[in-house]
Amino acid sequence: MDVTTLYSIGELSRRTGLSVRTIRFYSDSGVVAPTTRSPAGYRLYDLNALLRLELLRTLRELGMDLPTIQRVLDCELSVAEVAAAHADAMDVQIRMLQLRRSVLRVVAGYGSDPKEIKLVHRLTQLSGEERRRLIDDFVDGTFGNVDADPAAVAMVRAATPDLPDDPSSEQVAAWVELAELVDDEDFRARMRRTAARQAAGRLLDIERDAGEGLMEFTRQRVAEAMESGIDPVSDGGAPVIDDLVHRFAEVFARIPDTGFRDWMAQQFEEAHDLRVDRYWRLVWIVNGWQVVPNLIPVYPWLIQALRNDRAA
Repeated sequence: MDVTTLYSIGELSRRTGLSVRTIRFYSDSGVVAPTTRSPAGYRLYDLNALLRLELLRTLRELGMDLPTIQRVLDCELSVAEVAAAHADAMDVQIRMLQLRRSVLRVVAGYGSDPKEIKLVHRLTQLSGEERRRLIDDFVDGTFGNVDADPAAVAMVRAATPDLPDDPSSEQVAAWVELAELVDDEDFRARMRRTAARQAAGRLLDIERDAGEGLMEFTRQRVAEAMESGIDPVSDGGAPVIDDLVHRFAEVFARIPDTGFRDWMAQQFEEAHDLRVDRYWRLVWIVNGWQVVPNLIPVYPWLIQALRNDRAA
């Protein structure tokens, strides 16, 4: 290719793949000005103009606007600087698209209730700072008095749920449920009652009297049942709960009847509230924390199984 070669708009179109109309627009805009004109008045372009046009096409495909491209072509900005800025902008767009995708999947699961759809959208549109403020308001409203247990407050704050920039649909659904939960005054009262005991790690009377060995065995058996997807009120849960009830009855020298099962359920219910356990489970999901088997709340399953058996 000779540097002195001049090209018509039609030849530029064939070489670059751009339409004649587009090239004429860029030329009229002064982004790629003609080098000269033919005796008949037609615009002609040299090699430098061809190269500018090819770069322009590439930058436009990357989403850059014409004023920015003009500055790049005029050497006011480097391609590297512009590319870095656009890469950062695309990162933000990608995160927003990922969040919207997750929201749409959650909305699809909710069905067609306009109120729920509006709630999901509103809660997920909150900025990271606004989401943190929502949880801070919950902690302050729940424990914001002189009698609050400092250890309990520290425990809740240390596990502040933080929705990531690219959440999964499960994390979005967990965040929406969590946001509704912390706004409920009844739940706040439940959290106040149980958080102090959980923070202090105090044992229930039944845990202390049953002994570490039996309690560890119980946690293991129930955790295995939960991991296997066994419903506590199903026939599959009956052998597990029957075995545990007989083991506890032997330790406490009691008859493993309905009354004893009822007593066991009451003992475990003292420090384990289903809604509070659900809160911690949702925090795990939102934060994307790895589930630690030893920390899975097993008592809700145990209590349900005991209550079901008693009712039967």
